[in-house]
Amino acid sequence: MMGADPVLDVTAIAQWARDVGIHGLMTSRWGWPTAEILHFFGLCLLFATVGMFDLRMLGVARGVSVRSLHRLVPLGVMGFALCLVTGFLFVTSAPDQYLHNPAFQTKLALMGLAGINMMLFYATTARALKDTRDTDLPAMRARVFATISFASWLGVIICGRVITAFRPPWYWCMWC
Repeated sequence: MMGADPVLDVTAIAQWARDVGIHGLMTSRWGWPTAEILHFFGLCLLFATVGMFDLRMLGVARGVSVRSLHRLVPLGVMGFALCLVTGFLFVTSAPDQYLHNPAFQTKLALMGLAGINMMLFYATTARALKDTRDTDLPAMRARVFATISFASWLGVIICGRVITAFRPPWYWCMWC
């Protein structure tokens, strides 16, 4: 399937998943559905906290304290961690459906963009938000960071749903 690129060697990843039991777990009766439920729950936690914070920085829900919303960030981190673990299970148990999938690759790129955006936000702008009153519109740079964050995470969700539309060519031949 793959050439010499060991990082994207689908066969080796699939074999490793079999060897350590991930494939067996995920192909069991409740494995994949349970991971899907946990992934969705993590996504809800992540997008609810990050999304609300971003929307507040964009001027929605003025009157809600930025500090109060920021206290929810640990829930968003927990949601991200849950998505990371379950996403790892999905990819390692069916690497042929993910690693060369343009929707999955775009999803990873958007997650990277969201991560870089978050680091830059905390390095340059987050401290200034502490002085934002409940009815104030945050500074323009905070709104730019919020726009990038919101769009990135929305894109991650969209790409996650589109992944199944980009099946590998052999998948469709299974039904021939």
